[in-house]
Amino acid sequence: MADFMELVKWDGLLLATRETIYMTAISVLATFILGLLLGLLLFLTSKGNIWENRGVNIITAGFVNIFRSIPFIILIVLLIPFTKILVGTMLGANAALPALIIGAAPFYARMVEIALREIDKGVIEASQSMGATHGHIIFKVLIPESLPALISGITVTTISLVGFTAMAGVIGAGGLGHFAYLEGFQRNRPMVTLVATIAILILVFIIQFIGDYFTKKTDKR
Repeated sequence: MADFMELVKWDGLLLATRETIYMTAISVLATFILGLLLGLLLFLTSKGNIWENRGVNIITAGFVNIFRSIPFIILIVLLIPFTKILVGTMLGANAALPALIIGAAPFYARMVEIALREIDKGVIEASQSMGATHGHIIFKVLIPESLPALISGITVTTISLVGFTAMAGVIGAGGLGHFAYLEGFQRNRPMVTLVATIAILILVFIIQFIGDYFTKKTDKR
């Protein structure tokens, strides 16, 4: 047992966990904002909606579809020049943020669009008939009515981001993925890899619990 405690390097595990939480928290915040904006733009510019604009809708949908379809590990490589310009390095937690945000925001944008499409059109039409402004419709009707689905969607996206941070860690971004690869796989210490995996699972369970709690709290049904 003592050998196992020494083998795992708990200080390193704690640091890696903090890095994973840091990368996930920052990227989730940016993903929520960008994904919400993109999702709203996709919905509002589609046929029959208040900002109907075929050209803008096609361009936005194209951007979302392209970046949503690129495998994350390939996206990291493609964004190396951009990341170096933005951050100055490809190593460390901050270096993973551009790829994490660009990879997750389009995915969440589609979830936002789906959530908005599920709103009863009668609610929107009733607001328009009462003279509601576009801003009122967005912030007082669309977002509140779709809030449970938006929270559920960001929960799923956050869990995906935890997995993305693990992949980013393999190429030097830090976090639990880097810890599992460097201290576990490369040094042939399967128990270290197992402990890092358990730490990731605990994070995922906590995120899912929090997401489910707030989804239920905001669900009016």
